[in-house]
Amino acid sequence: MKKNYYIYSFISIIFIIIVIRLFYLCFILKDDYQKLYKEKTNITVLGNSAPRGRILDRSGNILVDNKGVKTIYYNKIKGITISEELDIAKKLASIINIKEASMNELKNYWLVNNNYGKNLISKEEYELYKKRKITSKDLQDKKLKRIDVKWLEKYNSIDKKAAHIYALMNKGYSYEKKEIIKNITDLECAKIVEEHIKGITIEMSWERVYLYDETLKSILGSVGSIPKEEINSYLKKGYNLNDIVGISYLEKQYESFLKGEKSIYKLNKDNTLKEIKKAKRGSDLVLSIDINIQKKVEEILKEKLKIAKTMPNTEYYHETYAMIANPIDGSIIAISGIRLNDDNTYSEITSNTINSSFIMGSTVKAATMSVGYKYKLFEVDKYVQDRCIKLYLVPIKCSHKNLGRINDLTALAKSSNYFQFMIAINLTNNKYYPNIKLNANETHFKIYRDMLESYGLGTKTNIDLPGEVEGIKGSMIADDLLLNLTIGQYDAYTPVEVLQYINTIASSNRVSLSLGSAIKSNDKIIPIEKKTLNKLDLDEESLNRIRLGLSKVLSEGTGKGYINEQLKPVGKSGTSETFYKNHPTNSQAFAGYFPIDNPKYSIVVITPDVFNKKGRNDLRYYAASKITREITDYLSEYNY
Repeated sequence: MKKNYYIYSFISIIFIIIVIRLFYLCFILKDDYQKLYKEKTNITVLGNSAPRGRILDRSGNILVDNKGVKTIYYNKIKGITISEELDIAKKLASIINIKEASMNELKNYWLVNNNYGKNLISKEEYELYKKRKITSKDLQDKKLKRIDVKWLEKYNSIDKKAAHIYALMNKGYSYEKKEIIKNITDLECAKIVEEHIKGITIEMSWERVYLYDETLKSILGSVGSIPKEEINSYLKKGYNLNDIVGISYLEKQYESFLKGEKSIYKLNKDNTLKEIKKAKRGSDLVLSIDINIQKKVEEILKEKLKIAKTMPNTEYYHETYAMIANPIDGSIIAISGIRLNDDNTYSEITSNTINSSFIMGSTVKAATMSVGYKYKLFEVDKYVQDRCIKLYLVPIKCSHKNLGRINDLTALAKSSNYFQFMIAINLTNNKYYPNIKLNANETHFKIYRDMLESYGLGTKTNIDLPGEVEGIKGSMIADDLLLNLTIGQYDAYTPVEVLQYINTIASSNRVSLSLGSAIKSNDKIIPIEKKTLNKLDLDEESLNRIRLGLSKVLSEGTGKGYINEQLKPVGKSGTSETFYKNHPTNSQAFAGYFPIDNPKYSIVVITPDVFNKKGRNDLRYYAASKITREITDYLSEYNY
């Protein structure tokens, strides 16, 4: 009897536990399980990439927009057979103008039409697959390799197009809407509607449209499929494999803002989709670019290039760059690179401003002169006689002509090489005498390069364009190369580095360059932060001395006439010895800003290989000065 009591007690306890557990599941966890049920049964699907945000100039003019285009999509219907899908592909191929299949797509098409190529795999290989010693991908690869290309010769153009369409129809997840082709004609659209092809819909999608043709197109960037090397990164951010993304320059840099919000669909039991949330266009990107100034700069570059090619010794002059910015905050107002082709057409090569390097010559002397000021390597305002320098086993090195008596200001104004050479010689703790050995070392080069970098020369500007390079630093250490470095004849710099350099002189701070000004969403404008990278490694008194010297460049020195003196400009011109395909040439550059007391515009103009150094005569066409003068005259009258 006692034994039965324990049994009944045990059963009662178990029953009580079950009742409590059921109560807990049915009432306490009811909401959680209902939510889980909905998640498992209510599958939602994202639509295709939504329209991207527009790109505007600083006045709101639209530079890049979206254009609606008729697009064919395939929606896989539940229970559809392979044979039916092949028929759909064949019907579409006979109607639309689409590219033919790749070799791999054609081989896969052959497999589908030939029992999946089962006869191409041996029994032993199937056994290995069953034992999981090889994968299904291994089997597929073996099949593809064993298809004889002669077997594919039976396919005509329609078959090859159908093979490509079939591949697109089966790309990605089965429930996803598959894009087949964009921009179909009205006739193609009418024929597809007339055919009532199963699973095929025609909808409006979008593509980018550029309202100012080729203007800025190389740095506005492009959109396309996710690059293979970045797939994992995008998938982690929630993108789908078939999404359209920014793949270069501004489109890529501001992808997270420009991308739109996709529409959301509910997946019905019959595999059809019901829209539950509409797509939303991405935020607009507002640039600091002024499209009117931009167009004028391009017009001037093209005109001066064309005129230059009629002048003697300009056979190697093909391209020119010009940039305008706000020198205080680094906002770029206009940026252009133009190449004149052999057939007298023009190409827009603005992207070279961040990824091509040039020898800038004396343009950089304000930065190298700063080494002398910082380390007190010369006496301020003391006059010396401009001379030539002779190092051991090195040809004599001089200024472009005998400049007479000079001090630190006139050394900048007249572009004395001698003055720069003496600073470098003093840095090495030597006293000059003919045929001297300086024993220059890495430390001396580093002192100069650190100063140049504090201005922005030889280091990335942090511009909001992917792909920026740092310029090119010479790798050799030698006495004469140290002197060459001081006059801008050794290291090479990108055009945007020169722009940041002149901005740093104007503002005392190295501020990152930027094209993006603000993000605009639903009439809400969010400014894009400007970054100060470093304060210039020079005291303000010395910097003011440099500014004064640079103002003399344009009033009485080598840059006289580059900018109207009434604008109170500051700047430095430079001519460098360069090569174009092993032909000795000279290149010219200019960097400046105005006015000196309240800087509004900075400008950089670079004309590589502008004249042939070994021409039949010594005629030189000073394109940089003519371009600079015309642009700055325009700026002085434009909202100034």
